[in-house]
Amino acid sequence: MTKRYTVARPSADQALPEVSVPTSLKGRLAQGHPWVYRNQVNGGERLRSGTWVRLRCGNLSAVGLWDAHSPIALRVFSRNTVPDADWISARVTEAWDLRATIREDETNAYRWLYGEGDGLPGLVVDRYGDYAIIQTYAASVATLVPLVVPALRRCDPTLRGIVQKTPEPDGEGRPTAPEEETAAGPRSQPPAAQLQQRWGELPPEDLVIQEHGLFFRANLYVGQKTGLFLDQRANRHTVEQWATGRRVLNCFAYTGGFSLYALRGGATEVVSCDSAHAAAVDAANNMQLNGFNPEDYPFLVDDCFKLLDRFRQQGQRFEMVILDPPSFARAKSSRYAAGRAYTRLNALALRCIAPGGLLVSSSCTSQVSPEMFREALAEAAQQSRRRLQILHEAGQPADHPVPAGFPEGRYLKFVIARVLPLI
Repeated sequence: MTKRYTVARPSADQALPEVSVPTSLKGRLAQGHPWVYRNQVNGGERLRSGTWVRLRCGNLSAVGLWDAHSPIALRVFSRNTVPDADWISARVTEAWDLRATIREDETNAYRWLYGEGDGLPGLVVDRYGDYAIIQTYAASVATLVPLVVPALRRCDPTLRGIVQKTPEPDGEGRPTAPEEETAAGPRSQPPAAQLQQRWGELPPEDLVIQEHGLFFRANLYVGQKTGLFLDQRANRHTVEQWATGRRVLNCFAYTGGFSLYALRGGATEVVSCDSAHAAAVDAANNMQLNGFNPEDYPFLVDDCFKLLDRFRQQGQRFEMVILDPPSFARAKSSRYAAGRAYTRLNALALRCIAPGGLLVSSSCTSQVSPEMFREALAEAAQQSRRRLQILHEAGQPADHPVPAGFPEGRYLKFVIARVLPLI
């Protein structure tokens, strides 16, 4: 049975309940930051999750959704009005138009709505072929689903189904957060989740999507995120352009995305590694989908730290090593430990790269800033007695836009660097 939500939306002549925050937050809110934490709010103690409230901060006013349980007590949606069906539909259409160039590039899997980046804080929608997958990350935001579903249908009548992916709550009863909302990007051990049918048909378990002309199976029922790491799509395509003639080691390979792009780019050898046996099976299937024999390209089920150390001791060298590890920081208090982990991992990788080879390294936590990530790379180079030249630096693709006043939205760091001996 389809679960129903009640949207707590006041009539036009009904005054909104009000909460206030310190005027010290005015500059940040005026710039468009959409979050207000519980310890910053005065009032609202008896409000239900999903209640629209009027935020007051000095002479600044805004409208947001109240959450009774999340550390983020208020998500700001508008400076003026309570969002209704037309307002939601406008945000969905704006986001659809932004992704037009993605759809034109032999790609039918992308993030249609990226929460705060598209004006709908706490809600994301991924497009996989003919299906839209909704995820919400707070009880308050779940009340918007009945407005989002018809907006998606109106925007793209070719949809065959709309489902909602509902993760299990964390230990405190809250849904897990998307990407880096609370620095808990689920890139290694995703929470259990189930698909709820919101409209149309359920997607098949063997759904095949296309990305820059490559094919991938996307199991939306058991895969991490909603099936693939869509945020690395453009970076995978970049790796293809640098892989020609190189021996490549892909660590934390998941279902082999970077490996496939490297092969299509002309890599002479590709070795993949991930700790999950299921990832190896999925990667082999993806190889076959694209005309590659998986038996020709080893996939090692192992701890990537241990593998790199073993390769270092054995004297194995590659011309490209790719690192796309899970988040090493799920809270602000973990950022320095994460920095040390990135340093250790990259130092191990650098010792496995031939002179003139390339280090391709990523970080998917907003708790580690781009500056901190570069510092970790510099420290890794020092420890391994190598020189690093950064040749390319990027973040998320265009379907993960970041508001100028919301730096937390830029969580992904991606660097390609040339490895040279000391002089």
